[in-house]
Amino acid sequence: MTAGGRPPASPLTERQAARRGAILRAGARLAARGGFDAVQMRDVAEAAGVALGTLYRYFPSKSHLLAALARDLLERWRTALLARPSGPGRPPGERVAATLARTSRLLRREPHLADALVRALTFADRGAGSDGDEAARLVTAIVLDAAGATRPSAAQLSAVRVVTHTWHAATVAELTGRATPARAAADVATACGLIDRAFPDG
Repeated sequence: MTAGGRPPASPLTERQAARRGAILRAGARLAARGGFDAVQMRDVAEAAGVALGTLYRYFPSKSHLLAALARDLLERWRTALLARPSGPGRPPGERVAATLARTSRLLRREPHLADALVRALTFADRGAGSDGDEAARLVTAIVLDAAGATRPSAAQLSAVRVVTHTWHAATVAELTGRATPARAAADVATACGLIDRAFPDG
């Protein structure tokens, strides 16, 4: 699917993939400097070295662009987390809490970028579609990976949703200065207690 949720006419060529990557990197640099408001489509096009019309063919809006960037980052983070899992041998709830704490630390390294991505995913309309949905799916997958679940039940997925919602809210509170990193982590760890009950054989 494309960033706008439309099926692509054909797979991206090598040149198109390179152009898309350049656009995403330009958007990430602008967001890292000034957050959501600093990502202006004309500035992104200039920084990426593409025409404005070309940029809009790849990403029809800023929300599409940032949702795609969030998806790409989460894919890379999931790969890294799978390569070095958190807390092997510990209960599943502790593994999930440790994994989400690592993810939060990654976000904390680039607070302006994190703010831009969270705002884009929170307020994007459904038109930002597939990449926003995939970003949310990847957060769920990261939690399921940490819990050691391959075929979760409906009750287990419900527990995972509570945890991911809590992590999202705690992340927003931390980014906006309403919670310290320690308090945000404590709230997420409390929610992760549901994982131990939902995954007793984890």
